[in-house]
Amino acid sequence: MAQIIDGKQVSRQVRERVSAETEKLKKKGITPGLAVIIVGEDPASQVYVRNKEKACEEVGFYSEKFALPENTTQEELNALVKELNERKEINGILCQLPLPKHLDDKEVINLIDPIKDVDAFHPVNVGAIMIGDYNFLPCTPAGVMELIHSTGVDVSGKKAVVIGRSNIVGKPQAMLLLHENATVEITHSKTVDLPSVTREADILVAAIGKAKFVKADMVKEGAIVIDVGMNRDENLKLCGDVDFDDVKDKCSFITPVPGGVGPMTISMLMQNTLTAAKIQNNIKD
Repeated sequence: MAQIIDGKQVSRQVRERVSAETEKLKKKGITPGLAVIIVGEDPASQVYVRNKEKACEEVGFYSEKFALPENTTQEELNALVKELNERKEINGILCQLPLPKHLDDKEVINLIDPIKDVDAFHPVNVGAIMIGDYNFLPCTPAGVMELIHSTGVDVSGKKAVVIGRSNIVGKPQAMLLLHENATVEITHSKTVDLPSVTREADILVAAIGKAKFVKADMVKEGAIVIDVGMNRDENLKLCGDVDFDDVKDKCSFITPVPGGVGPMTISMLMQNTLTAAKIQNNIKD
């Protein structure tokens, strides 16, 4: 039976660290500030935004939510982003995705000042991650790395396979593993004989959005398995991209869904906002 990687516990450790550093900043008269923009009434987005507000309160940040109506125009949204770019007390700006169909998320992301882009979606930040000279890391891949580190296993020299090539998880995840000297392979829907590739992975990261896709015959004995998926199974029960019950006896470490990668994403957002506040106030560690 694999050892369960407890995302809630690791997430708590990150938040405690952020909270302690925030207290030090406050003694210098600086309170990290996060602005969250949400457009429309998407229920999942509403939940995510509430969780981000709670996390800000927990670590001692200042936060503002901008809830805009569904019919907000591109010009109105762009104007808000430009205004937040100029506000000194706002260190991080996050626009909750997906946006309503009539709005261009790329246009909004490109408008956010890269030094306030705590999601690390701006092309400047994406390029910085590629060359390994970055201020921020995308929250979910950064959270995955924290979970891998919590196992005590050294990433260097390991074969890592990422299933999925999205700009938000798959591609940056591969870069972060590469920066820690793993040998990395990105796989996707067009990969020939996918199981033969994943069976070579010492570290397997599943991020494709297909419920219980990864089975035991796709996993190397003793591998670390990280499940980024968030799906519903045939009984509408929350599950990941990995068939947990099928895989758990074959790997050494595995993340559950829920309670694995999920809690990490918001905690790493808090870390990024803290980092942004330090940079903008010229505070060196």
